[in-house]
Amino acid sequence: MERFSFLLIACILGRAGMAQTFNKPTLQLLHQKEDTLKRYADKLINANTAAIRFQSDSAFTKLLVQALKTPNSFYYKFDSLITISKLYAPDSSFRIFTWQMVVNENLTRQHGAIQMKTIDGSLKLFPLIDKSDVTTALADTTADNKGWIGAVYYKIVATSNMNQTYYTLLGFDENNIRSNRKIIEVLSFKNGLPVFGGNYISFAEDADKKPTASRHILEYQKDAGARLVYDQDLKMIIAEHLYSPSNEPQKKWTLIPDGDYEGFKWQQGKWVHIDKVFTQVTAEGSEPMPSPVKDAMGNTDENKLKDNSPNNKIDEAETEFVPVPKKNIPLKKTKPKKKG
Repeated sequence: MERFSFLLIACILGRAGMAQTFNKPTLQLLHQKEDTLKRYADKLINANTAAIRFQSDSAFTKLLVQALKTPNSFYYKFDSLITISKLYAPDSSFRIFTWQMVVNENLTRQHGAIQMKTIDGSLKLFPLIDKSDVTTALADTTADNKGWIGAVYYKIVATSNMNQTYYTLLGFDENNIRSNRKIIEVLSFKNGLPVFGGNYISFAEDADKKPTASRHILEYQKDAGARLVYDQDLKMIIAEHLYSPSNEPQKKWTLIPDGDYEGFKWQQGKWVHIDKVFTQVTAEGSEPMPSPVKDAMGNTDENKLKDNSPNNKIDEAETEFVPVPKKNIPLKKTKPKKKG
C-alpha cells in the first residue's frame, strides 16, 4: 500500500511539474505528437515487411525531431513510447533516445539521438548514425555521433576523473540470426561534442593482459540471455562469463554463460576488468539460517511477511530493461555476411 501511495504521489507531482513547464495548448500538441509517434514506433519494430519498417522509421524520426523542437521539450518524457529507450543522464545534462529496426535476419540497425539540456529550452540535438556494420574494429574504435557503434541503451552510469565526467552506457544489440550483443560504451563530451569510446576498458590486472579497449562487447548465442548490469552496492559492472560448449570461442554465436561472473571497476579513469567477481566461500557453520515467519508460539511476524514480499525484493540487477519487445517477424532468409 505504501509503495502504491508513493507511486501515485510521484505521478501527481510529475504531472504538476509538466503543467508548470508547458502551457495547456503546448502540452496538448505534444500529447498529439506522442500518440502519432507511438503508432510509428510500433510499426518500425513489428511490421511484417522491411518496406513498412523503413517508412515508419523515417516518419518516426522526422516527427520526433519536430516534437523536440518544442521549447523545453527536454522535460517532456514521452512515457508511452515503450519500444523506444529514453534515458536521462544521472546529472540531467542530456538524455539519449535509442531504438532498433530489423533490416533482415542478418542485419539490425540502431538509430538514436542525444538531446542536450539547454538554458533557454531550445533544441540542441546530436543524431546518432549507426556505422557498426562498416566498422572493422568495433572494440577499438573512437568515434563521434556520426560513427556510432549502435545499441539500444538501458542504463547510464556516471563516473568522473580529473574533473571530467564520463557516462558509461550499457546497451543491447540484436545483432543477427545467430547472436546478440551487449555493450559497455563510454560517452564523454569534448568541446561540447559527444565522443564514443576511448582508452577506458583496461585488462591490466588480468593474468593474460590484453590491450586497453574502447568498449567491451559481449557477443553470445542468440537464446543464451547473458546478463550485463551495474551493481550499485558493489559500484561495479557485472557480466556473465561466457564459454563455448563446442570449444570454439572464436565463433561468438556458440558462447553461453557458464555460471561465473566477471566485472569492471572504475579506477583512475578506466573500467578495470576483474576476472572473477564472486569468490567468497562460506565457512562451515556460517551458512545462512532460515528466518521463520511464525514464532515458537505459532504467532505470525507481520514485519517478516512485509520484508519477504516481492515488492520489497526488487533489485536493479534483477530488473534489467529488455529494450525492444518485438514480435516474430517473418523475414526472407539471407546468408550471413562474411567478415573481413
